[in-house]
Amino acid sequence: MNHPLALYNTLTRTKEPFEPLQPPFVGLYVCGPTVYGDAHLGHARPYITFDVMRRYLQHVGYKVRYVRNITDVGHLQNDADHGEDKIQKLAKAAQLEPMEVVEKYTHSFHQDMARLNVLPPDIEPRASGHIIEQIQMIQEILENGLAYESNGSVYFDVPAYNKEHNYGKLSGRVVEELLSNTRDNLEGQEEKRSPLDFALWKKASPSHIMRWPSPWSDGFPGWHLECSAMSRKYLGTQFDIHGGGLDLMFPHHECEIAQSQASHNKSDAARFWVHNNLITINGKKMGKSLGNFITLGQFFNGDHAELQQAYSPMTVRFFILQAHYRSTLDFSNDGLQAARKGYLKVMNGLRILDQLNYPTGAEAIDAKAEDEIKKLTAELLTPLHDDLNTAKAIASLFNLLKKINSMHTGGFKLETISQETFEQMRAQYRLLVQDVLGLKMEQTADAQELLHVVLGFYKEAKEAKDYAKVDQIRAQLKGQGIVIKDMKTGIDWAYEE
Repeated sequence: MNHPLALYNTLTRTKEPFEPLQPPFVGLYVCGPTVYGDAHLGHARPYITFDVMRRYLQHVGYKVRYVRNITDVGHLQNDADHGEDKIQKLAKAAQLEPMEVVEKYTHSFHQDMARLNVLPPDIEPRASGHIIEQIQMIQEILENGLAYESNGSVYFDVPAYNKEHNYGKLSGRVVEELLSNTRDNLEGQEEKRSPLDFALWKKASPSHIMRWPSPWSDGFPGWHLECSAMSRKYLGTQFDIHGGGLDLMFPHHECEIAQSQASHNKSDAARFWVHNNLITINGKKMGKSLGNFITLGQFFNGDHAELQQAYSPMTVRFFILQAHYRSTLDFSNDGLQAARKGYLKVMNGLRILDQLNYPTGAEAIDAKAEDEIKKLTAELLTPLHDDLNTAKAIASLFNLLKKINSMHTGGFKLETISQETFEQMRAQYRLLVQDVLGLKMEQTADAQELLHVVLGFYKEAKEAKDYAKVDQIRAQLKGQGIVIKDMKTGIDWAYEE
């Protein structure tokens, strides 16, 4: 399969031609959410980015297996190896079972993703359902002499690993510099041989609710381990693409590579490590730990002090896609309002294309017009070959949209291009907008409000004794399952029973 796709690989710091290990199959793993709170705009970016990547790979003919996990255990405060489990902390405060918290926020996450038209992954494994696989991987790393047990916990031995490998190859961090930065902060690190060592298994304290038996203690797996174990189970010891936000590159993804190399995998897990950049708010990373996030639900209903209005899911999706995934994206109401206008323009283009019909009769082909439309059509998907550049693809859409609007108003005569070119233009526009970018029509009007408008016309027709119009409105509403009720107190409607 020969497709000119190039992807930026964080591991090599270069843009490389993408060739899967076992064409036509592509294995894609993306780090999923830690389900202890509602998803926010920062979460939406990776899931929309890799949704488009998956859609694009499928469009060019690959068979994609997309795995995105749910972190429902072992993610401690500040992503460290000590502190309180975020899910357990919330469960205690609300007097709930931890799995009640997990179910609530997993359901909320799925709802938000569906609203954003993010397709569900092919496999969505939970960390709590793969404890056996994680224990197996720890045992391999211990066998290879690159981990050690300490008081019932097991830690990855970074200095031992670094003798033959390069801890820092993904993030560009240098072990000596990392050590000098961590020496001052050794609180809670007494069990470790080196402050850089990270937990593979943590012995549970007596008050810790979420625990499983292991050869070392009743405890729970380290945060980094779950992704290594689950990606291996469903995609193999080496696979094509590992995706996630730039904030996960260190330590999470760096530790995943170390775990994979130190286990029996002896690989970097993925050949391509692909990272989307962050969403910022007033120049700072948007995140739960910083308390400066706006949840997706708040975007959709407008209920946040930073929001001037509510923004629909497709507006949010368009806002994210109009920037290249590797560039930073700063939240602003102006940016979202511009995104809303852009999204509606694109949707109006779809509506117009649905209405346009190629005129019957003789073609009056103008070679210049024909070439221009062919060129604009060909430019729609080309930017996606170059590291999934959705920003340029949307710019290409707007260039073609000017011509589509001109066709609609009669300025551009359809007969000056061939029917084949017209159909190709229409098909490619729909393909990019709906199938690859994943944008869809949203109901902007309120059905109840529209019904009240129609009832107003019905009342006017009745008062004017225009019974033909009265019967017409009644019949059309009946066709929609709505009956009009004429009562002494006024006019109302009901669902037809």
